[in-house]
Amino acid sequence: MGTRPSRGGPARKAVTGLAAYALNGVTGLALNAVTGLAALTLLILVSASAALVPVAGLGSASLARVLVAVRHLAGFQRRWAGQVLGLDSAVDGAGAGDPGHSREIGGRRRAGPASALRDPGTRRELAWLAVHGVTGPAPVAVVWVMLSALDYVFLRLQPAETSVLNTFALSLSTVAIAVVVLMAVPLFRTGQARLARRLLNAGPTPDARIRELTASRAAVVDARAAELRRIERDLHDGAQAKLIAVRMHLGLARGSRDPDEMLRMIDEAREIAGQALTDLRDLVRGIHPPVLTDRGLAGAIEASALLCPMPVEVDIDLPGRPQPPVESAVYFAAAEALANVAKHSGASRAWVRLRHTAGVLRLTVGDDGHGPVRRDGGTGVRGIEGRLSAFDGSLTVSSPPGGPTELTMEVPCALS
Repeated sequence: MGTRPSRGGPARKAVTGLAAYALNGVTGLALNAVTGLAALTLLILVSASAALVPVAGLGSASLARVLVAVRHLAGFQRRWAGQVLGLDSAVDGAGAGDPGHSREIGGRRRAGPASALRDPGTRRELAWLAVHGVTGPAPVAVVWVMLSALDYVFLRLQPAETSVLNTFALSLSTVAIAVVVLMAVPLFRTGQARLARRLLNAGPTPDARIRELTASRAAVVDARAAELRRIERDLHDGAQAKLIAVRMHLGLARGSRDPDEMLRMIDEAREIAGQALTDLRDLVRGIHPPVLTDRGLAGAIEASALLCPMPVEVDIDLPGRPQPPVESAVYFAAAEALANVAKHSGASRAWVRLRHTAGVLRLTVGDDGHGPVRRDGGTGVRGIEGRLSAFDGSLTVSSPPGGPTELTMEVPCALS
């Protein structure tokens, strides 16, 4: 007996996702308003303490304590921005890329707390204090203005004589302002997270770059070794076993004196040989799909999208072809991302966008599923990162709770 579909399932899912989207936005808005006021307060304290340092060192102790508070507040904002943008907290570590900034900021610093003001990481955090002190509370004021406009339209613009047209216009204005408020709040949250990440995170130092390349090379070696083991296992358990069976059937047919038995053995050997040929074709397709050679990256991604159990909107603008290794890595990354969408997201539709601008190949795979996607959640994100890291590529994950999810892959390359 078939089960009856639940009423209002998609509608309920949409309403729940929208409510979670708005709630996350409101929470982020309130949090940034509080941290913005704290940043403004700390900036004033840093300025006052630094001004007192030349006066017989009166402000040295207070400056040390204020800088410690600044570092803690900046570290909290880094972690929050990493969670919002779906990034690892390790990437957003305090003072990444600044060797001196990882030392303790306090009275035990040899050159004194005033020297911390010359540290690149501290200067970046102080610049963030100045910006966040304004941009943190500002969205609250913007939303307050929007809500005031909603109040004005809904309560104070009541027409003297009600009519269907006036009521419709009033309702339409109210709904429009409410939708703008509802959509603007989460956008403020994401924008503040991106701004905090841009201001607080330093670029990689040479040592960090060496560690990154070493880790990338180790990941490539491990991935290649795993791929070779997979090929060996597939050959041993698949084509090799079937070819041995073909040889055994042909040997039995050669020694048989019954013509019917001989024909049956030969037919079975022929059938097994066909299966071995199919296994070999599948194995070759897994190494380098023929569609990638024949139709290029754009055609291969379109073919992969057709295999998805849900509608996939494909938008590709690629005037040339990347180098074959890059083409293969990006194709398998796209195929794995689409497979993860079908397996984990619970989405009703997905989309793929591929562009090449300013020497960078940019692939975006998104879906309207429930999210969130984490790098350590067993959703294949680590595998995609491993494929891209071999070509100095990067992966950015945007997957708030309730969705939508977008994986943006960027690989620097030239087109033929």
